[in-house]
Amino acid sequence: MSTATEPSDFIIAEQRRAGAALPLADAADIADVDRGFIAALEPGVVTSSDGTVVWDNDSYEFLREPCPASVNPSLWRQSGLVIRQGLYEVTEGIYQIRGLDLSNMTLIEGSAGVVVIDPLISAETAAAGLALYREHRGERPVTGLIYTHSHVDHFGGAMGVTTMEDVAAGRCPVLAPAGLLEHAVAENVYAGTAMARRAAYMYGAALPRGPLGQVGAGLGQTTSLGTVTLIPPTIDITATGQEETVDGVRIVFQITPGTEAPAEMNFYFPDHRALCMAENATHTLHNLLTLRGALVRDPHVWAKYLTEAINLFARDSDVVFASHHWPTWDTERLVEFLALQRDLYGYLHDQTLRLLNQGYVGNEIAEMISLPPAVENAWHTHGYYGSVSHNIKAIYQRYMGWFDGNPAHLWEHPPVESATRHVEFMGGADEILRKAQVSYDAGDYRWVAQVVNYVIFADPANEAAKALQASTFEQLGYGAENATWRNFYLSGAYELRNGSFGTPTKTNSPTMLAALTVEQIFDAMALRVDGPKAWDQRVTTDWNISDENRIHRLELRNGLLTHYDLPSGATLPDPDASFTLSRPTLIRVLLAGEDLGAAVAAGHVTLTGDPTKLAEIIGVFDAPDPDFAIVTP
Repeated sequence: MSTATEPSDFIIAEQRRAGAALPLADAADIADVDRGFIAALEPGVVTSSDGTVVWDNDSYEFLREPCPASVNPSLWRQSGLVIRQGLYEVTEGIYQIRGLDLSNMTLIEGSAGVVVIDPLISAETAAAGLALYREHRGERPVTGLIYTHSHVDHFGGAMGVTTMEDVAAGRCPVLAPAGLLEHAVAENVYAGTAMARRAAYMYGAALPRGPLGQVGAGLGQTTSLGTVTLIPPTIDITATGQEETVDGVRIVFQITPGTEAPAEMNFYFPDHRALCMAENATHTLHNLLTLRGALVRDPHVWAKYLTEAINLFARDSDVVFASHHWPTWDTERLVEFLALQRDLYGYLHDQTLRLLNQGYVGNEIAEMISLPPAVENAWHTHGYYGSVSHNIKAIYQRYMGWFDGNPAHLWEHPPVESATRHVEFMGGADEILRKAQVSYDAGDYRWVAQVVNYVIFADPANEAAKALQASTFEQLGYGAENATWRNFYLSGAYELRNGSFGTPTKTNSPTMLAALTVEQIFDAMALRVDGPKAWDQRVTTDWNISDENRIHRLELRNGLLTHYDLPSGATLPDPDASFTLSRPTLIRVLLAGEDLGAAVAAGHVTLTGDPTKLAEIIGVFDAPDPDFAIVTP
């Protein structure tokens, strides 16, 4: 394994300048982080049933030391706050588990048990958090489960706190914003492989932890690596003002679709004067488009929903808490906290549109906008997770798309062909690397990264280029206040030096697949069809879904897999084959790899017509690649 470079003199000087400009003596956040502390998990390590470590907060003990030159001092401070872990009292009857995963788990004590909000990513970390709570608050059953939104770090540990049986029996209702299941499954199945591979870069899960490696992710330290589960909601929250009582706990909801997630909600506990902001107001500038990939979020409606939350609930609250980071107490402070968060997203939106309408493009606008002093000077608006730079580009993309209007950019060569031509025009690889080394020695790392990338994509075997690019990425990472930028840069450097680390996290779990609707099952199939390979295929199959009393037709023609419910009374051509089976069996046969012949022999599938037709469809499937290259072609 190659060794990372040390921070350069340019980075060391920049870190000193950054540190001198920061109000590092401000201890308000430290007091808030530690307020209500009851006990830590000792040791701060969670393992799976086979002994595999799925969470190790103790590996971040180095963050208690003084800030080194290889980490931006603002990011070092943020990570040092986030590593504080354990059970905390938010207010009477409300407790949080923090520092046992990327996200928080909140517990509200009810009449008979405890209502859990957001059960982390993994069943193992959620179970460890619940055990820590019970150790200090008693063996209360889980009498309700709430998912604030459709991202995996807010539902993945569901089976660590409750069971399918308890939910089915009505002992533990599951509440979620309407549409959560659809969005959660779509994100983790449709583009799941690509997102998970890039998430490995974004969270730095495979990086060594330490001053030259991963120091956190800004929103939390990293993602746990345990078992992802999903229990479908039993109660949909469909409207702002909807009130539900769970185990005696009154909850008033505010739906906020299109903010931090496509399906998300804030909610208020009137009997506790406590407001949960989900992931819509945390102690960082959030992402409008995550570096792992996602739908572009809408900062305009995000700001509007924050205003609505202030007016509906904040002025009647004594504490505001979220699904990440630490709470803010006292009405005046929390209203100002939410108002500054609102001003942050609204300002970025409006100023980007102002400059966009003057003809500037995303890359230009990202270099032009500075935040107002009152916003800039608040710690919780700093870009530890999202950044002003990539959020502005996301806003541009949301309104204008990928094309900046310049015809020169309308039909550019793809990366490898473009790189080959750039290298030839610039005098060859040796000349580029000679000049790039001069730029590196001058501290012009942004330029070095751009030009050396041409050499690597023109000749991925050029070891000198990969070594220089790795060192360049490391310097850019060391200087980044944004944790996800740091992780991307250092992950790129790591793979250039040591080869691919693949995709450490797995979200395509059995319970995730089990939540797929029939439409989503066939959508997932359609996304795997190798179009050219299937151009001449003509196959029609019918799928009688026995537990849903419906017949779904699947047609493969012209490289497209089309599917639809058979319309009642319609006269259509006969299928080549028909299958009768339940939806769970459909999932096992089409997505989980169960052999069709074995399923037929076991009586789980009834088949009529040509039995080879399904094999013809599966024969044109392509396989996703969880190890695809990122920093090399």
